[in-house]
Amino acid sequence: MSFFSALLDPSMPFVRNALLAGIFSSILFGVLGSVVTVKRIAGLAGAISHAVLGGIGLALFLAARNIVPGFPPIAGALIFAVISAGLIALVSLKAKQREDTVINALWAIGMSMGIVFIAKTPGYADPMSYLFGNILLVSTRDLVLLAALDAAVLFLAWRFYPQIEASAFDEEFAKTRGVRTDVVFVALLAVTAIAVVLLQTFVGIVMVIAMLTLPSGTAAYLSKNLAGMMISGTVLAFLFSVLGLGISWGLDLPSGAVVVLVAGATFLAASAIKGLRRRIR
Repeated sequence: MSFFSALLDPSMPFVRNALLAGIFSSILFGVLGSVVTVKRIAGLAGAISHAVLGGIGLALFLAARNIVPGFPPIAGALIFAVISAGLIALVSLKAKQREDTVINALWAIGMSMGIVFIAKTPGYADPMSYLFGNILLVSTRDLVLLAALDAAVLFLAWRFYPQIEASAFDEEFAKTRGVRTDVVFVALLAVTAIAVVLLQTFVGIVMVIAMLTLPSGTAAYLSKNLAGMMISGTVLAFLFSVLGLGISWGLDLPSGAVVVLVAGATFLAASAIKGLRRRIR
C-alpha cells in the first residue's frame, strides 16, 4: 500500500515515471517477446543485450576523456546494438553453422569491452547500474523514447502480422508463399536491438532477456495464436511490473530483480500446472 500511496504523492514524480515505464515496457516485452519466444531466438536477443555494455563503456570513456564531449551512453549502446544485430543476422543467414560461435563471441567481447572502458573512465562509473538497471531513475526522455518505440512496434505488428506469424511458425512454408523471411528476420533483430537499449534502463542489461521471454513464455500456456500471445504477454508483463514494483518498494529491494523474480515464479508455476494437467490426462 505504501507504493500506491507514493504514486499519489506530488513530491514523488519518479514513482509515477516508474509505473509509466512499466506500462510502456510491457508492450515491448509482450509483442517482441512473443515473436522472440516463438522463433526461439532468445539467445540472439541475449547476445545483443550483453554486447551493448561495450557501447556504453566506450561512450562513457570518450565523454570523460573529452575525446567526444557529451557523448551519451545510450548512443554508444545503440551503435553497438545495431552492429551486433547486423553481424548476427549476416552469420545466421549466410553461415548457419557458425551462429553459436559468433553469438557467444559477441556476448563475451561486448561485456569485456564495456568493463575495460568503464575501468579506464576517469572518475567513478558503476557498471552495476547498467547491468541491473533502476526503474526509479527513468527520466521523461526515456518515457518519450519508449512511447515512440511502442507506437512503431505496434504499427509494424499490425501492418505485417500475417508475414510475422507465417515466418515465426513455419519459415519454409512462408517462403513458398512469397514472404521475404530474411527481411522479416533482419527487421526483427534491428527492432529488438533498439528495444534492448531502451529497456536496459528498466531492468538492466542482464535482465532484459528474462523479461523478453518469461511473460511471453507464460502467455504461451494461455494463448492459441500469436496475436493472443502478444496480448496476454503484454498484460502479464504489466502485472509483473506493478507487482514487482510494489514488493520492491515495500521491502526496500532492487526493483528490476524483484520484477524478474515475480515473472520467473509465475512462469515456473504455470509450467508445473501445465505438466500436472498433462499427467492427469
